[in-house]
Amino acid sequence: MSLLTHLLACLFGMGSWVSINGLWVELPLIVPQIPEAWYLPSYLSVIIQMANIGPLFVTLMHRFRPGALNETAVIYVIIGLGTVATFLLGFFWKETVVVAGVARSVPLLVLTFFLAAVDCTSSVTFLPFMMRLKSQYLTTYYIGEGVSGLLPSLVALIQGVGLVHCINSTQSVNYTLNIPNGSVTSDLQAQYQPANFSTEVFFFFLSAMMLVCLGAFLLLNYHPSVAREQPNSKYTNGVKQKTKNRELVEQKPMMDPYRPENQKPRSSFGTGSYSWMEVFYIFGILAWVNALSNTVLPSVQSYSCMPYGNNAYHLSASLAALSNPLACFIAMFLPIRSLLFMGALTVIGTGVGVYIMIMAVLSPCPLLVNDTSGGVIIVLAWVLFILTLSYVKVIIGVILRDEGHSALVWCGAVVQLGSLLGAVTMFPLVSVYDYFSSGDPCNTKCS
Repeated sequence: MSLLTHLLACLFGMGSWVSINGLWVELPLIVPQIPEAWYLPSYLSVIIQMANIGPLFVTLMHRFRPGALNETAVIYVIIGLGTVATFLLGFFWKETVVVAGVARSVPLLVLTFFLAAVDCTSSVTFLPFMMRLKSQYLTTYYIGEGVSGLLPSLVALIQGVGLVHCINSTQSVNYTLNIPNGSVTSDLQAQYQPANFSTEVFFFFLSAMMLVCLGAFLLLNYHPSVAREQPNSKYTNGVKQKTKNRELVEQKPMMDPYRPENQKPRSSFGTGSYSWMEVFYIFGILAWVNALSNTVLPSVQSYSCMPYGNNAYHLSASLAALSNPLACFIAMFLPIRSLLFMGALTVIGTGVGVYIMIMAVLSPCPLLVNDTSGGVIIVLAWVLFILTLSYVKVIIGVILRDEGHSALVWCGAVVQLGSLLGAVTMFPLVSVYDYFSSGDPCNTKCS
């Protein structure tokens, strides 16, 4: 296998969600300077789900007009759009427009919609494109997708986003009573530290990452050493030769190494390696783990971690982001395709997720809130949660890759569907009914 192709696949995958992930981690610096304040995350959740119109269009085109949509052209368009949108955010994220007499951050919201459309559509275009390369490179792509969450988080840590110092503040009380000297109480106040560099610079960094993704995609299409890694195309001297036939709508492996020779297909899905019951099982798990890891649990991460302190929150966010590419790296060398093992990991990850959700519900006074072990447990819980479910997602991607191009398109569609269902479930609980209560990073007072 080509090391260059592995690197390019990783950089290509990195562009899938880097812009939206970057926007989320930058919220502590954005929110104080816009009129929407902390209602912005709720608006962003709705906008991101509205952007699923992109993957819906691609999936419907694939279903009813197979081959009519030029996949490569679509990828060029969405990467270019993401690059331009993140660059424009660097100039216009603070600008407001008066709507119905109220100042609104219209440029920020509109550009976020385009970014979300780019990232959501990448789920149903980037993955199927990887069908053109050998199956080993799909795991590398998933590593890049994990890095798309890790890299913005690391840069935000360097920037100093959300760093809080607890400072003493004294208040004199009881002067209204006939107490000569009154009494003095000491309290801690959270003081957010200024960033090491501006939000504009951060958005320009995200734009540069999208440019890197575009460069990687160009090389994946035209570099001679990558051309030799494409088993389904004919190449001469590293140059793809034109054929008289239209580009294959459905690319499938010529032989499925995981099915015994001469065995009859068990279904009409892909190569027929799996029965329809197993196919529904795989896609059901895929939707479930993406709902949990992409929307349900991230929406309550601050509630589950902040009562244990600011360090616990930042450690859980950073180490969880690191767990994603780590799981992909493990899957590269230890790809266990057993459906039973996949189900067992899903149960373990779900169980850990239940613990995290319970801590979020109990916020601001979760279990062991005044004990160091409480913070350690919640950080380890987030690491184990992301590690197990990320491994499941990669293995499902590897399985579906061997079932053909169409299977990867549906893989991306189900990923977005699961995320959508999770967001629709959590949005009213978090933003409308205020079911969760925040913990103060400096003053968590529980009996």
